Amino acid sequence: MRELIELRRGPLLTLVIIFTLAWFGTLEHRRLINPDEGRYSEIPREMVTTGDWLTPRLNGIKYFEKPALQYWATAATFTVFGEHHWTARLWPALTGFLGVLFTAFATARLFGPQAGLIAGAVLAGSVLWNVIGHVNTLDMGVSFFLAAAVFALCLGQRDEASLREDSRESRRWQDASWALLALAILSKGLIGLVLPAATVILYALWQRDWGFILRIRPIRGLLILLAITAPWFIAVSLANPEFAHFFFIHEHFQRFLTKAHGRYQPMWYFVPILLLGMLPWLGSLLPGLAAGFRREAGRRFQARRFLLVWAVLVFVFFSASSSKLASYVLPIFPALAALIGLHLAGHAVSRRIEWHALPAIVIGGACLFLVPQVTRFANEQVPAALYAAYQPWLYGGSAALLLGGLAAFWLGRRGRSVAAVFALACGGFAFGQGFLLGHDSLGSVNSAHDVAATIRGQVPPDAPFFSVNTYDQSLQFYLKRTTTMVAYRDELGFGIEQEPQKFIPDIAGFERAWSAAPVAWALMSPATWKEMSEKGLPMSEIVRDTRRVIVKKP
Repeated sequence: MRELIELRRGPLLTLVIIFTLAWFGTLEHRRLINPDEGRYSEIPREMVTTGDWLTPRLNGIKYFEKPALQYWATAATFTVFGEHHWTARLWPALTGFLGVLFTAFATARLFGPQAGLIAGAVLAGSVLWNVIGHVNTLDMGVSFFLAAAVFALCLGQRDEASLREDSRESRRWQDASWALLALAILSKGLIGLVLPAATVILYALWQRDWGFILRIRPIRGLLILLAITAPWFIAVSLANPEFAHFFFIHEHFQRFLTKAHGRYQPMWYFVPILLLGMLPWLGSLLPGLAAGFRREAGRRFQARRFLLVWAVLVFVFFSASSSKLASYVLPIFPALAALIGLHLAGHAVSRRIEWHALPAIVIGGACLFLVPQVTRFANEQVPAALYAAYQPWLYGGSAALLLGGLAAFWLGRRGRSVAAVFALACGGFAFGQGFLLGHDSLGSVNSAHDVAATIRGQVPPDAPFFSVNTYDQSLQFYLKRTTTMVAYRDELGFGIEQEPQKFIPDIAGFERAWSAAPVAWALMSPATWKEMSEKGLPMSEIVRDTRRVIVKKP
């Protein structure tokens, strides 16, 4: 791969600038989609509005399911730049972007510059990393901090000879690893410590190197971790005595061991998620994993094996969990990218790199063939016209994947291996972006943006606004206010138990509150609206779509 070695700073800087513009340039395009994007935008908005940055609240109700780091980051962004789609998504986008850069940097330090540049391209082009990096959820932040902590640990152990010469650098990387684990805990909870600790133990078992556990300086590291995490956990527990049991027991042990959260999936659930999420690198996935088995002669610490243990353990852990979402395996993607980069950087492989493009060609072509079938998903809530508007984006993304694969095959046949890798990465990136950006064609029903825009100037700030037998996660963000929940608890059930005065438990109670208010507004489903109309309750329809109706008291 001589072309990689000869790559100068100028072209590399140009490449980074183009990638930066492509990565951040689409954040404002889409409406916030329910439920996650609405939820994780509303909690920081309420922090800014109330001035309470200690106790997270959703729709005015205590919400303890996750720690506060991303809420703080987004609230700070709202404070500085205002409340927009791009500011709501900036934290996951920023951490996803930094994940690509740090994966490239760490892989280059561990396995050489060739592997590093390829690893960055692999991660940037991976569909799941690309998509989740542009959606406002908590998964990208915790994935970045976990992956960065794993890489930092590897960098602190990578070469004993160099560490003896500069033990100070080793300590810095070790301390950075513990600090990053602390930020992972503040992003999404105890998995920020449990999964890396299990990886360390399994790696030590495999390598029969028990001294490795002491070399990561666990006592010093735990002190660093506690210094960063303990202040908020102690403060929020003092302010809310119910926090500790709910957060540590219900949200961790019960989530993993039971089906209480309604997210049960079979053991094999993450297999297709991994295969789809690693597009367009399916041809490189198994060889990359195989590269992780190989032992590097002359080194006690085997970074590639540690990354392999991390990837396998996280995958198995969440496969065994009773609560599964597609993004839960995202933390392993940087490690997989590093192993794939290590594999593709080999000279023997580089002469056959064109064959790694074949899955992208086949899947891109298959998607082009299947795009006309998407209208079959139409129903009463999501009409066929919306899916028809989605189709041009699906065609564009599928064509980009196909063309990226064809370009990579052509370039690989001519010995331009690095160009082939980047062609494939561009195809994968455009594929993910096409599917994601086009999803806004369904935004009129998957988001409350449009109905909120219709009424926002009409609703008096002091008028009661009820959410009757439903809860729309994005409505509050777009209305810039909370609503009173009626006969619907769902994920807010625990918070409602702590503050029952903020909740109306049944329709009869709503009818009394509605009748007593001189002016009132309400959100409800079309079915509930029909029921209220038949009862003769005084209300006028203001705006509706296929999923929601907004009414006011005449």
